[in-house]
Amino acid sequence: MLTMQEIRMHYFFTEEDAELLKELLPLMAANQERMASEFYDYLLGIPETAEYLKDDMLLARLKATHKHWFVSLFSGAYDNQYLHTLQKIGHAHVRVGLNAHYVNAAMNVVRHFVIEVLQENFPNIQERRKYRNAAEKIIDINLDVLSASYQEAELSKVFLSHRLESKLIQATERFTYGLNLVLVLALAGVSISVVLLFVWDLFHIFRGNIEKGILSALGSLLILWMMIELIDNEIKTLKGGRFNILVFIGVIIVALIREILISTLRHDALETQIFLAGTLLILGIVYYLVARSQNQGAPATHH
Repeated sequence: MLTMQEIRMHYFFTEEDAELLKELLPLMAANQERMASEFYDYLLGIPETAEYLKDDMLLARLKATHKHWFVSLFSGAYDNQYLHTLQKIGHAHVRVGLNAHYVNAAMNVVRHFVIEVLQENFPNIQERRKYRNAAEKIIDINLDVLSASYQEAELSKVFLSHRLESKLIQATERFTYGLNLVLVLALAGVSISVVLLFVWDLFHIFRGNIEKGILSALGSLLILWMMIELIDNEIKTLKGGRFNILVFIGVIIVALIREILISTLRHDALETQIFLAGTLLILGIVYYLVARSQNQGAPATHH
């Protein structure tokens, strides 16, 4: 946060400027009623700002506050207390929801009024110019401080929004990590079931049903192999790796191949076998398209 001394330095506002403004105090104090009248006539002429001025008592109070502020422009005392007062005014504007555009536009009305009063009372150009330069500086400083209140309010909103967004992202990432961990454990459990299924298929071989046992065992081994790939893929995901959908499609394809082998041995209806074969064909096409898409999206390597 800048001090009033720093702000004055940035605007090249000197003690001489402060003295010049103090010299204008009697003149500007004599014109404060006229200033307030012109200022609020301007605001009442704009529908958006007139909405804030419907209450007569509020309008009278605002006029009194405005006259006090206007006269303080020429007080000659521009310290941190003056800065604090301006900040309170700016925060009040932000609090009621007044658009910063109207603050800037209204300040321009004040600027033109001061210039007009100077032109009326100082016919000498050189004399008028030095008073005008000092007045322009203090008006610009006021506008700067008032505008800063809006910037602080916006930054506060962005900061709170960013913090909330970060918290939500972190919570979602942890939740997703937890789900992936559960999935790995579930896949490990399913893999154990596939091993038991393979043992059961071997049992068929020893019972004399060699053809069915071999084909079923082969299908179970294919599924077990794909389950290993699936678990490996999930572990990589947990470590921050990229999710690979091809592995999941591959598991479905292998399971379908096993089902087709067993269906042939069971002598299922032709419609069932055609359906299984058609499904396998569609999955094969999907696998090919996804693999091709991933290869095209992968960065090229140069040797």
